[in-house]
Amino acid sequence: MAMNKSKVSAGFVVLGVLTAFFGIVLVVVGPIVIDDQVVKNTVIDPQNELSYTMWKDLPVPFFMSVYFFDVLNPQEILKGEKPMVEERGPYVYRKQCRKENITFHPNGTVSYKEYRRYFFERSMSVGNESDVVTIPNMLVLGAAVMLENMPYALRLLISATFKGFKEGPFLTKTVGELMWGYDSKLVEFLNKYVPGMLPSTGKFGLFVEFNNSNTGLFTVHTGKDDIKNVHKVDSWNGLRELTYWRTPQCNMINGTAGQLWPPFMTKESTLRFYSPDACRSLELVYKQSGSMKGIPSYRFVAPKTMFANGTDYAPNEGFCPCRQSGLLNVSACHHNSPTFISQPHFINGDPALQDFVLGLHPNEDKHDLFIDIHPLTGVPLNVSIRLQLNLYMKRVPGFTETGKISEVVMPMLWFAESGYIDGPVLTTFHTNLVILPAVMEYMQYIFIALGLVTIVVASLVHYKVKTSPKLYVISTVTEKLGATDNGQVKGSHGNETQEKSIMSNSEKGL
Repeated sequence: MAMNKSKVSAGFVVLGVLTAFFGIVLVVVGPIVIDDQVVKNTVIDPQNELSYTMWKDLPVPFFMSVYFFDVLNPQEILKGEKPMVEERGPYVYRKQCRKENITFHPNGTVSYKEYRRYFFERSMSVGNESDVVTIPNMLVLGAAVMLENMPYALRLLISATFKGFKEGPFLTKTVGELMWGYDSKLVEFLNKYVPGMLPSTGKFGLFVEFNNSNTGLFTVHTGKDDIKNVHKVDSWNGLRELTYWRTPQCNMINGTAGQLWPPFMTKESTLRFYSPDACRSLELVYKQSGSMKGIPSYRFVAPKTMFANGTDYAPNEGFCPCRQSGLLNVSACHHNSPTFISQPHFINGDPALQDFVLGLHPNEDKHDLFIDIHPLTGVPLNVSIRLQLNLYMKRVPGFTETGKISEVVMPMLWFAESGYIDGPVLTTFHTNLVILPAVMEYMQYIFIALGLVTIVVASLVHYKVKTSPKLYVISTVTEKLGATDNGQVKGSHGNETQEKSIMSNSEKGL
């Protein structure tokens, strides 16, 4: 019987060793398995149904919120006074994106055009698209700056043309007209006699080029050759570098197309992406760690130097001619119109920009742009890209429409493109990339702990079984050596005990 117990306890010791060893193997192999699954599900491949669908047609709701700077004192501005504005918004549009003309190439890249459409969301907006707003007239004030070096007589003639078409320095239009275009006799005239001067041949609007349009032909890496390159742009419209800017560094097309990034990010990583609307590559830097509904995330934000001028940040010299820090001159890629991009309310810009305009209230929480990334997969969890459109305007002799306008970079509107993972996509994402890895991690430690406990308990049982027969033999020999003829055993102090006799007499007396 003792021999059987010894064998069983020894078997449990072996089982405990195997269990602990299996747990240790999981510690080593588990992360490798998880990383391998991440790689397989990150590569752009139609066979990866979940990730390919997420890449092809973003399954999460994306919105564009637009805030107009309504001009409160247009007549005073023409007299040289400071502009006074009031923020109006948000006017929210649901953004729908879809990739078409998807073509895979033998060199591990894929080409596509992404089309976008916008649908007004009244329930999320402060009003209707019929709301009326006053902003500077880009056609008039922009043209005045563009043509300030033309002969004076020609400037007078163009100014007379503006008057003939009843185009003044400021526009009072509905939100819908300003966004998606309005009929203009001047636009028809310019398109007929100066073709190519304006970006569109139909109506004129600030976002007329955005709706029902594509962002150009992107060619990106699929990640099959090297997962570190997945989603990175190989070329845009056939170009591997731009021609807008003055230095090779500024003309570089870096990073991804701005929707997904390579996996295995660290706090030292940066988020680089090419924006056709900004006409350049942008780079965000790590700020802090956090979580979104239980999913770990890294927050990346715009560095203070993103729109700094060449004086304050030498690498940006190639984006000049520059004005104050905080502005990006995009006239080179927007038909030479004197337009500038900045962060909303000139946050992170030169304080002078805010001093030139009354009614601005920069707030980091409301106006700074950010992207929250799941570092293991490179998938954005929460995104808010916030940019402001500004018009440089001033008095130009010959254009009476400019009056005595003081030189100023005038904010017209700012917008935020935002979205976050939610619903079934969030559930699937959370299950596959948070719960399952966590279960695997817990299981490896459970196996190790269970194995060690089994080893300890089985060893104790095995030791007890091994020592029990020896104790039994010693006890038996002692009894035989100490027994007397009367059945008495002498104790250690020489006193006689009569345990057996007493017990026998007790039994007889009962």
